[in-house]
Amino acid sequence: MRSLWSKEEADGYVAHYRERCNADIALRVYSSRLIGRDPALVLHGGGNTSVKTVVKDDLGRQVEVLCVKGSGFDLQDMEPEGLPALRLEPLRALRHLQSLTDEDMVNAQRTRMLNASAPNPSVETLLHAFLPHKFIDHSHADAMLSMLDQPEAEKLCVERFGRRFAFVPYVMPGFALAKLAAEVYEKQPDCQGLLLLQHGFFTFGQTAEESYVRHVQAVDEAEQYCRKRRYWSSGRGSIPPVRSLSYATLAPILRGLLGQSGDVVGRVESPTRRYALELRNAPETRAFVDDPQVDEFSQVGCATPDHVIRTKRYPLVLELDPNASESSIREHIAHALHGYRERYRDYVQRQMARKGIVVRPIDPDPRVIIAPGIGLIAAGATPKEAAVAADIYEHTIDVIRNANAIGTYQALPEADIFDMEYWSLEQAKLGKAPRKPLEGQIVYVTGAASGIGAATARLLAQNGATLYLVDRNETALASIAKELKAASEALDLTNEQAVRQSFDRAVQRFGGLDGVISNAGTAPQSPIDTCPTELLESSLRINLMAHQFVLSAASAVLKRQGTGGFLLVNASKSAWNPGPDFGPYAIAKAALLALMKQYALELGGRGIRCNAVNADRIRTGLLDQQDIAARAAARGLDTDAYYRTNLLQREVTAADVAQAFLSLALAPATTGSVITVDGGNIAASPR
Repeated sequence: MRSLWSKEEADGYVAHYRERCNADIALRVYSSRLIGRDPALVLHGGGNTSVKTVVKDDLGRQVEVLCVKGSGFDLQDMEPEGLPALRLEPLRALRHLQSLTDEDMVNAQRTRMLNASAPNPSVETLLHAFLPHKFIDHSHADAMLSMLDQPEAEKLCVERFGRRFAFVPYVMPGFALAKLAAEVYEKQPDCQGLLLLQHGFFTFGQTAEESYVRHVQAVDEAEQYCRKRRYWSSGRGSIPPVRSLSYATLAPILRGLLGQSGDVVGRVESPTRRYALELRNAPETRAFVDDPQVDEFSQVGCATPDHVIRTKRYPLVLELDPNASESSIREHIAHALHGYRERYRDYVQRQMARKGIVVRPIDPDPRVIIAPGIGLIAAGATPKEAAVAADIYEHTIDVIRNANAIGTYQALPEADIFDMEYWSLEQAKLGKAPRKPLEGQIVYVTGAASGIGAATARLLAQNGATLYLVDRNETALASIAKELKAASEALDLTNEQAVRQSFDRAVQRFGGLDGVISNAGTAPQSPIDTCPTELLESSLRINLMAHQFVLSAASAVLKRQGTGGFLLVNASKSAWNPGPDFGPYAIAKAALLALMKQYALELGGRGIRCNAVNADRIRTGLLDQQDIAARAAARGLDTDAYYRTNLLQREVTAADVAQAFLSLALAPATTGSVITVDGGNIAASPR
């Protein structure tokens, strides 16, 4: 690791933020970002930084303050507003107290803030305040943890660093740690930083550059110390290929069983929790996952207690037979999950009894699953949470392997991990926002680039769905995918093999599926008696068979999951009320309604619901605008009036159709049904 400090960049930050903060804070923003951008130092909101400076209060007086990282801010994206200012002397006065509860500490910190609307300051604010240095940096650097997660950590660190750093025994973050850290520093006031055993480390300095450079230099020395051993991550190279099961087969089974609360096999159970899965199978990750000793290495515990809320104490290790049947794989995963959940519940009960407290247990599901022959699989309520867990555990792998190369990897005892896992200030990092109706659900939407498909995708996203969007219009698809932060691919839905491969990629990306909006279609026109065979076949291919390809591929995933799901198709009023010269379209759409009912009939026992939406006269690209104008003129209407010729005398929009799709997606007791969205057309009403 090398210093990335640039005087030119630092000066640029000072100039850029001149109107928003002083130079001290601008430089604090700059060096915070340097630290936050390196995942070998901090990950996903980890670490914290501070600066002691002088600012004006609301009376215009110069006040000495501590500006420290605020809750919810990532160092890599730090802004001045992410460094709330607290009056320094009243903060330091807290050190005279004998004890301070977490709730009182949070209150004491907020009452000392200059801006009451600023974010809550870090839980380690008092540690920053009780130390005298102007700039302080704290990280959980991988290489440093490899040295600190050791039975003889102090001996190893003295061998590497001499007496440049002082050692702080493990104590829970908060008031007690802040007092202890200050006492340790005062016994060794010439040190450049603090090494917090089993936790991380601090450096400090009178300038932002001095503290930052000390930080990366110490990490570089730790990296070099580990690199001398054969397990240093950059030197292991690739491993021979390992015969493996198909992840597209495994993931839906795992995802379905993870979501069930009753450890059942062989029956549909509504999921109580829904997870997105993230697969990691880079060579270095596979080297760990496929190691014969992975059962031993992976069950010691997390590299730092801060990670427990993202990864749990340890991962679930599967023992998969690549030659086993799907039913055998399902039984093995169900059994392994049952054992993991029971161990987790026992751990919670054991610690509550030992500590004489009662907590509300969080779910007992693993967040990291080790699947030899496949890779590392992380689970989260959203794809982002799954990716966070995967990132953290990949770095944990480096810590474990390097720690074992230089000594013996050691995690904290379970009592300390429990304290952190159920610490209210740590749980607060996960947020308590109300869940959206489709949160955790993965929905595949066809024809998503425009019209009804785009409107439906937007509404599903607003309601929390994770989206996989497909369309043949690559440019328009890329635009809406970017807007909604969704996965996407250009796809020809008339190619059955391509559709099945697309669903495999969706499973590869998210781990499974919860529903489909099968929306794509065209509207060919011809008198039926003279309709060219190729035109009718083309209409059947896109308006019927493409839906069959999508529903069939989706059903295979949903059946593997075993937790039900929804299949929704965009039909047409033409199935009941065909129009002149629209035979090629109406015939295919009538068959599509029959297809929907057949799926509802055959898959209802598996909890898979299949329904349709019939829409009419929606402004989309389905019909040519000249055709619309001609149809309106034939009725003596202008185009706008044509769209209002329904019982409600109002134009029906793509957003109205999207609302119908959303309603069906959220209707657990409805299948084989058709919702008509046309403003009222008696001739087209189902009968």
